[in-house]
Amino acid sequence: MTVRTAELLMALMMGVFSIYLMVKSNELPIGWIEDEGPGGGAWPFWLSTVMLISCVGILFNWARKHGPIASSTRIYIQSHVLGDVAAVAAALIVTVGLFSIVGIYGSLPLFLIFYLRFMGKHSWRLTATLTILIPVVIFYFFEITLKIILPKGLTEPLFIPLYKIFF
Repeated sequence: MTVRTAELLMALMMGVFSIYLMVKSNELPIGWIEDEGPGGGAWPFWLSTVMLISCVGILFNWARKHGPIASSTRIYIQSHVLGDVAAVAAALIVTVGLFSIVGIYGSLPLFLIFYLRFMGKHSWRLTATLTILIPVVIFYFFEITLKIILPKGLTEPLFIPLYKIFF
């Protein structure tokens, strides 16, 4: 399979998935609810809309063979890369499996350490910075700003002081 063919297939699959997500999220309110904020379907609907627009742009460039990817006849994935892809896929499966045990804030740093330090060979300084910063940003964005509680597993008691501060 060439890079050009892979781009076409991915744009088509993501476009169909975008439409599916738009339909499903439209089962909830997607507009602004007075005195509450955005409806439950707003974020997924509008993000899916942007994703669909992006897919249409990719298909447009693909049809015109505009850009290096849209006109590439190179092989899509080299055989030596499959091992790295399999390692990351396995790490993601383990990460999601750990959500119910140590929660998102326990499993996400483990994944980031594996991916940044061992797969990406980045410095310990960058790895440690991102491993601390990303979960903190996710916590404040989802739990404090959007009031969406993410699974914490065994780490739940560690968050009780934070909930007392913010709620």
